[in-house]
Amino acid sequence: MQLEFGVIGLGRIGGGLAYQALTKGMRVVGRDVAPASDELRSLGVIEAASLADLATNLSTPRIVFVYIHAGPPIDAMLDDLCKVLSPGDVIVDGGNSYWGDSIRRQKKLHEKGIHLVDLGTSGGVGGARNGACFMAGGLPSAVEEVEPILKELCVEGGYCYAGGPGSGHYVKLVHNGIEFGMLQAIGEGIDLMEKFDSPLPVADVVSCWRNGSVIRSWLIDLMHEAYTAKDGLENVPAYIEDTGEVNWLVGDAMRMEVPIPVIAQSVMQLFASRDDKKDWARAIAMMRHGFGGHPYGPNDSIRHERVTSRVGDIYRPSEDDS
Repeated sequence: MQLEFGVIGLGRIGGGLAYQALTKGMRVVGRDVAPASDELRSLGVIEAASLADLATNLSTPRIVFVYIHAGPPIDAMLDDLCKVLSPGDVIVDGGNSYWGDSIRRQKKLHEKGIHLVDLGTSGGVGGARNGACFMAGGLPSAVEEVEPILKELCVEGGYCYAGGPGSGHYVKLVHNGIEFGMLQAIGEGIDLMEKFDSPLPVADVVSCWRNGSVIRSWLIDLMHEAYTAKDGLENVPAYIEDTGEVNWLVGDAMRMEVPIPVIAQSVMQLFASRDDKKDWARAIAMMRHGFGGHPYGPNDSIRHERVTSRVGDIYRPSEDDS
């Protein structure tokens, strides 16, 4: 039996999954505000002119993946889909929705007999096209309907059933928090090498780390590729943009009283990257001037003291100290 599904949002992830599915012989009905790419058309994607058209082109029970922006657009889309879907159909929210929203939405749809699977999706654009990582949450009966598709579209070993409604998006949120911490640590390591007393072959070092080191990873691979392509850091803006999901995780951790200092600090550092005006620094300078007479702005004398005030290297206990 040929696997089939609908996908709303044929962008980087939704379009990538549609591409992979089509190359594997699945039947895909797509819907987007923009026309499908020539690539998807050449592979045979069926373009739906409307949500009703999408529903008509799918066999029951229908499976519809949604890859659009999180928040109110998801609620609006679910409301619209309920008008064209039937009891027993399954909607899969594959975006970065907040897990609490997913629980609320599942309950609302369940009353109409329509299932919701909250699907954490990782692996980026390349993963969508070549093998993603999926974390599914929802009622077992609903997840079972979509598992054959997920197992075809995931990389080997890259699928798990996380548990009941909300759990798929929750574990993806934790995943994103871990990602932030790893990114911050790697970024700080690059900064340390850039600031070494003599020039280091940073690209070569990172390339070395990719092979056999304890910290070898896809992120290290990406760091090396970008550092080489950009010829260092100078041509890259310092402003870091994100869509805010890890902020939710920090709030959840505070509510659950779970300490996550590395993840929380990585979010704070991201915020700091965006501050062109540095008003927080101005406020600190004002207070330091008030209590200690510290000068405003750079001061050669203080800079000299900062460099020379510690005598000798960092103290390291020796056997003679015992």
